[in-house]
Amino acid sequence: QVQLVESGGGLVQAGGSLRLSCAASGRTFSSYAMGWFRQAPGKEREFVARITRSGGTTYYADSVKGRFTISRDNAKNTVYLQMNSLKPEDTAIYYCAADGDGTTRYRNENEYDYWGQGTQVTVSS
Repeated sequence: QVQLVESGGGLVQAGGSLRLSCAASGRTFSSYAMGWFRQAPGKEREFVARITRSGGTTYYADSVKGRFTISRDNAKNTVYLQMNSLKPEDTAIYYCAADGDGTTRYRNENEYDYWGQGTQVTVSS
């Protein structure tokens, strides 16, 4: 069982930055690949970024590539999402998720086993 708690969301102007954190409970954090997803009002939840168990490989949605950076600190049981050059279209609830199976279908939310409650990010124009 893994419990995930996101933090760091808020209101920011376009062009600004935010760093989201996701703290995990339990001693097996390093056994999970971690992902970030987001859901904008009236839209389906979509993949944002993923990082492998060791942190050696990362994947990004095309819409955030070059602007967002996912990282993790296994000693602190925490995964981060650094978001730079934010745009109004980045406004959404951001969720972190844990994948225990090492799926190759990492863009599919159904492949993730545990989810946080989400944190709101609002980017004003």
